[in-house]
Amino acid sequence: MSDDKKIIFSGMQPSGLITLGNYLGALNNWTKLQEDYNCLYCIVDMHAITVRQDPAKLRKQARDLLMQYIAVGLDPEKNIIYYQSHVPQHAELGWILNCYTYMGELNRMTQFKEKSAKHADNINAGLFTYPVLMAADILLYQADLVPVGEDQRQHLEITRDIAGRFNSVYGDTFKIPEGYIGKVGARIMALQEPTKKMSKSDENKNNTIAIMDEPAVIMNKIKRAVTDSDNQVRFSEDKPGISNLLNIYCASTGKTIAEAEKEFENVGYGTFKTAVGEAVVANLEPIQAKVRELEKNKDYIDSIIKMNAERAGRLADRTLRKVHKKIGFPARIK
Repeated sequence: MSDDKKIIFSGMQPSGLITLGNYLGALNNWTKLQEDYNCLYCIVDMHAITVRQDPAKLRKQARDLLMQYIAVGLDPEKNIIYYQSHVPQHAELGWILNCYTYMGELNRMTQFKEKSAKHADNINAGLFTYPVLMAADILLYQADLVPVGEDQRQHLEITRDIAGRFNSVYGDTFKIPEGYIGKVGARIMALQEPTKKMSKSDENKNNTIAIMDEPAVIMNKIKRAVTDSDNQVRFSEDKPGISNLLNIYCASTGKTIAEAEKEFENVGYGTFKTAVGEAVVANLEPIQAKVRELEKNKDYIDSIIKMNAERAGRLADRTLRKVHKKIGFPARIK
């Protein structure tokens, strides 16, 4: 990694396939960051187990996510794309930072309240201390910037608080990360509920398009997307379904909203939806082909996994050695 570039850290859980919303809203822009920043993209499988997982499925989804990252254009040599569980320093720093985080701070975390309500039969300690492990993920690599959506701002703030508290006791140890607000991608909403964001954790699969969905599945989901009754293709707050499909069409084709409105001003919703579906299929086709190619190249993917775990581990060790010294752990005998 280049010493003269700022560090960006981001993580995604392997709890489902990347959606069209993830791709058009974020990943498509991440590919541009790799030229100007040192980027770490962590597959946060340790975070995933706060909810009960099928072991075989979790392993497969983690590998699928890594291949999809590469397929959308993230270069595994320019970026460090790795599994969180392959770098044990995450867990070690997480434990240390637990000792510098207050219960009151964790009690205020909105996500803990929401997940506790959703998984009332499994309110575990990992779910409660999730933000501390997330702080360790970021601080371990001395990240300058963290891409954050509205739902992650609280986690970034507690990370900054923990880092600042540690630094105030032991001196300059952690870089205080900032939120990264990059080029805004298309905001893609759920197909059946277009007032809420498309999410890979949505239990209603008709709400989402996964980037690996078959063309026939994509066409069917688009055709069943919620619209309205006036049969006019125009962007408007009172037409969330049509506005969402226009966003999807324009993000997939590079056209402007005005150009799309003009293109479809004299056609019905059926024709419009077909065009949207075809544009999405055409956009995702090369990504799907690349994933299929990567699936056949097991040795290459295994080498990427091994190489990037080692690269991440070396960076993590730099920070952890510094932390050990500051808090008084005995030096390791070589």
